Amino acid sequence: MEGKEQDVSLGANKFPERQPIGTAAQSQDDGKDYQEPAPAPLVDPTEFTSWSFYRAGIAEFVATFLFLYITVLTVMGVAGAKSKCSTVGIQGIAWAFGGMIFALVYCTAGISGPFFSLSFLNFSKARKKKYKVKQRCLFVCVGGHINPAVTFGLFLARKLSLPRAIFYIVMQCLGAICGAGVVKGFEGKTKYGTLNGGANFVAPGYTKGDGLGAEIVGTFVLVYTVFSATDAKRNARDSHVPILAPLPIGFAVFLVHLATIPITGTGINPARSLGAAIIFNKDLGWDDHWIFWVGPFIGAALAALYHQVVIRAIPFKSK
Repeated sequence: MEGKEQDVSLGANKFPERQPIGTAAQSQDDGKDYQEPAPAPLVDPTEFTSWSFYRAGIAEFVATFLFLYITVLTVMGVAGAKSKCSTVGIQGIAWAFGGMIFALVYCTAGISGPFFSLSFLNFSKARKKKYKVKQRCLFVCVGGHINPAVTFGLFLARKLSLPRAIFYIVMQCLGAICGAGVVKGFEGKTKYGTLNGGANFVAPGYTKGDGLGAEIVGTFVLVYTVFSATDAKRNARDSHVPILAPLPIGFAVFLVHLATIPITGTGINPARSLGAAIIFNKDLGWDDHWIFWVGPFIGAALAALYHQVVIRAIPFKSK
């Protein structure tokens, strides 16, 4: 049968231009229908002279500022309610955190991060000439972190340079401090202090180990979702994935908050915990503060390792 060998290929026949985007018929000659983004250099001196570098930091500052402002105000509203029926409760807090991440990642993803071009219709010159099909590219960006743990995980996966990672984390922390400070200004010092200022701490009845474990697992879920939503292979084969990327990330934040608010108030974001602790500035906010840095960073590192080594098996792929 004519074209039999082609038909054996995944999704292929003698009319490759009719195949779904991302199948073997519409791939490079080596059968690979996507391109891995080049690893980011550890240090790139040219970044310091680029406006995009500083613009990205400003975007992280503003996004984290807005994140803390909305979420801490929501927490304060729930804590200060006279009855459970008059407030949104834990579910409302979880929706506030998840919803803000969804909105801010959507707004900031194209600014605070480098673009990676993923070609998924990379025909040979002959095929391009024969079928007159132009190369199409999908752009996936790693930006809108709003979380030092996410930035740390992406740095370990070599998605961004060390200076950029440090700059992002500093700007995220500054934005969080300012966001919590504005909430304190609105609520007043007395009320803010009485309602614990949205600070994270291990709840009574739980040990520090419980809190640390909750932060590790919760951050693992978040960062693993970030890696999956921005995965080069999936984005190349499913054109809708980049558009929907903020949705699973925000939903992951929502679910983690539902599970761990009773334990630690849910940190999974060192900047969020630091901003609230500094503005609250009482022993309750500082006693367990180390948990909200160590836990998220461990969780982020485990998520990066799991995705790169187990899910994608990148270190074991032949060149």
